[in-house]
Amino acid sequence: MAKIQKVWFDDQRIYVLTDDGQTMSRPLEAFPVLKEASSRDRNAFSIGRFGDDIRWETLDEDIHLSSFYETTEPDMTNEVARLFLMFPQLNVSEMARYIGINKSLLAKYIYGIKHPSPERLAQIKDAFHAVGEKLIAV
Repeated sequence: MAKIQKVWFDDQRIYVLTDDGQTMSRPLEAFPVLKEASSRDRNAFSIGRFGDDIRWETLDEDIHLSSFYETTEPDMTNEVARLFLMFPQLNVSEMARYIGINKSLLAKYIYGIKHPSPERLAQIKDAFHAVGEKLIAV
């Protein structure tokens, strides 16, 4: 298996160069913790002992080289993204907590990197409805 030799970023992506000369990249939306991190925090990483993972100690984030084989790109035309675009004042962290899921997972749904099951989509919609009902009651 290839080993990571170099890691770098631009405004939208993370890149790795492997010891077999392959350059791979992923959109930062695939790693919401890194997307929200400062440039300084993003660059405070270490490559694992076996060369197959990257660790950000201060962010408590790990990415395995296999993550770079995934090819899904962001798609903001999905239903979850549309909900959040309609209500930009909603806090993703708080909505994730309200739904009972991890903020990074909800962000991946929003960015279209992952797709929720029909049951999970219903949970997300139910959370929006519940928040709306609470607002109406005020």
